[in-house]
Amino acid sequence: MGRNPPRMVVLLAAAVVTTMLSLSASSAGGQLLHPVVLIPGSGGNQLEARLTDDYRPSSLTCRVWPLVRGRGGWFRMWFEPSVVVASLTRCFAERMMLYYDRDADDYRNAPGVLTRVDDFGSTSTLRYLDPTLKVLTGYMDILASTLEKAGYEEGRDLFGAPYDFRYGLAAPGHPSQVGSAYLERLRLLVESACAANGGRPAILMAHSLGGLYALQFLARAPPAWRAAHVKRLVTLSAPWGGSVQEMLTFAFGNTLGVPFVDPSLIRDEQRSSESNLWLLPTPKVFGNTTLVVSERHNRTYSAKNVTQFLNDIGFADGVEPYRARIRPLGEVLPEPGVPVTCLVGTGVDTVESLVFGDEGFDAGPVNVVYGDGDGTVNLASLMGPIKAWSDSPAQVLEVVELPKVSHMGILKDKSALDQILRILDSINLNATTMTYQSYK
Repeated sequence: MGRNPPRMVVLLAAAVVTTMLSLSASSAGGQLLHPVVLIPGSGGNQLEARLTDDYRPSSLTCRVWPLVRGRGGWFRMWFEPSVVVASLTRCFAERMMLYYDRDADDYRNAPGVLTRVDDFGSTSTLRYLDPTLKVLTGYMDILASTLEKAGYEEGRDLFGAPYDFRYGLAAPGHPSQVGSAYLERLRLLVESACAANGGRPAILMAHSLGGLYALQFLARAPPAWRAAHVKRLVTLSAPWGGSVQEMLTFAFGNTLGVPFVDPSLIRDEQRSSESNLWLLPTPKVFGNTTLVVSERHNRTYSAKNVTQFLNDIGFADGVEPYRARIRPLGEVLPEPGVPVTCLVGTGVDTVESLVFGDEGFDAGPVNVVYGDGDGTVNLASLMGPIKAWSDSPAQVLEVVELPKVSHMGILKDKSALDQILRILDSINLNATTMTYQSYK
């Protein structure tokens, strides 16, 4: 009886006790859980608008639609199913337009259009893009519900950080009023989430464009603040080096799967989006590889001559902001300074190159070549830029490959959700991986 128990028995008992405490804490209030902040991707949360006297509609329809508006005249601009009607598509596009102010070197809303992101801090606006059509417009609901089943609770240790996804960030030395304001709101949210959970640092979980925002957020934060407030960054399908599909969006328009919408009606609006410029393929990843061929112009385009591409498609207004504000963001991918887990889908046909015929860009591509990726982001963009982080002794990196999981499927596919829960369990049990690992 006086002998010490074997070391293996002690370790096993400790692990069982720790697990029981964690499960007990989750069911009794989640005291041992690190808070999670969900950051959506482009188009991943509701966006509201209000029209002022400065608004100059293109038609009477645009002046009166929608007929029913909320308090103060606010209405949901994204997502609103009625945009599938051509006349309303035009109203939607003119309200969603951004304008680059050369004098201010920054982006602005269309005149007379005010926008806001409601319910910041909650996951409500990113679960469903239209709460009246939950079956058709679900976005992060399955992910959020999965976290809740694992013990997380909305408003206690589960939070949402929606934003105006039309705007992006700019390289140092250039103003970015809307994007910078979002980073400040995100900072305050993370701090309050930590404070409400016993000082435990938060887990940032970001999808798609949200991953780019999260990276810039961390890179611009002081190291001491990161260490105190962020436990780990978990990215889902982050387009680190942009996407070839964005070339299609700028050249022809992209309906994003919404039926009955004429891409030509939304193309100008999509081109005006600062964040769409941010998602164009970066030279650092795609180099001189031919991404677009124009038989009409007898010219090929790579990531290194995007400015020529923008000129040739008729979007010269995008050249200067892209060259000065956006492209430098993709030239250097800063280390986030906190442990990172990147989940990426692979083995899904993804646009790799486009050929436009003699009729020009307005006619759409006559040939599309597909390669590996998640159906939206190319594998080279998902994986290539972050590999350098694994060579840094100060940067912890884990990469999880999910075969046959698409860009949107990563938010609801069982294999992806299982990996997310594994990651959260390892963090909450203080079993965080400290070296580069790759799971397939």
